[in-house]
Amino acid sequence: MGTVSLHLGHWSLSSWRKLGRKLRHEQWRGLWQRLAPRCRYQDCVHLRGLWGRVPGQRRGVRMQGAWYCLDRCLERALTDEFERMRSNPKAAAPAHRVPLGLLLFSRQQLSAEQLRRALAAQRAAGRGRIGEWLQELGFASEQQITSALARQWRCPVLRANSLPSADAHVPQLPVTLLESFSMVPVGYVSSTRTLHLAFSEGIDYTVLYAIEQMLECHTEPCLVQPSALRKNLAARSQRRGECEVVFDRVADTAELARIVRSYAVRVAASEIRLADCGPHFWVRLPRAQRAPLDLLLRSPGAPAISAGIAVAAPAV
Repeated sequence: MGTVSLHLGHWSLSSWRKLGRKLRHEQWRGLWQRLAPRCRYQDCVHLRGLWGRVPGQRRGVRMQGAWYCLDRCLERALTDEFERMRSNPKAAAPAHRVPLGLLLFSRQQLSAEQLRRALAAQRAAGRGRIGEWLQELGFASEQQITSALARQWRCPVLRANSLPSADAHVPQLPVTLLESFSMVPVGYVSSTRTLHLAFSEGIDYTVLYAIEQMLECHTEPCLVQPSALRKNLAARSQRRGECEVVFDRVADTAELARIVRSYAVRVAASEIRLADCGPHFWVRLPRAQRAPLDLLLRSPGAPAISAGIAVAAPAV
């Protein structure tokens, strides 16, 4: 028994030593990865020797969970990501079971003759939403149209006088993005990281998903009267500051990548966040002790940004 006992004790001690060495190795490797992370690309020139990975010898940035050198590797990764987002099929708008006009008619807020005349005017003009024509012809009020839209989208209606001011304490969102999707932030619950947003023409769930990914939060939509939202957006537009830069004329994805890399170097960003938002690519560059910088870059081939939005010249 004594021999067996000594043998087991020796084995146990050796196992612990091996485990200790393995843990120390893992800890050092983890520390080294944090101090000198490897570039995502295996053909990166900095991977040819340890000296290239020594902290201070090169700079890099994180994007989509991976680390890239600020040299050609980042531009290459950005170009690939922009191409991937461009190739993704756009989600179709959800179809409603009951059209807006029929919904108002079923609630006896509209007669059959009024609906017929509004549809005829819409077809003759070849433009506009049926709700706009019902208002223009005096057949329905703005409040009635907004309430009917809310029933279509199954979401609450926000009173027009409940919209917060432009300087209310909510997470930063680019004004260009708010104008493009006719929406405004109306409140933020920090305990649950929930951002409430009001729309006026319908809810776009693709931009809600993009906001959730960029801000790492949860979103809840509602509807508000268009006139109130336009007034709120006009006030926000006057406060458009240095935290937002818009590029309306970009030749291709390679130029998009060069622009983003240039700004990442300029603001010493440690991370790049990006999302596909309709005609725009939304890029966010967090900055130390300052508000993040938002870049809105029109996707090549997408419709031009509406007039009145500030446009920046491409950076080199």
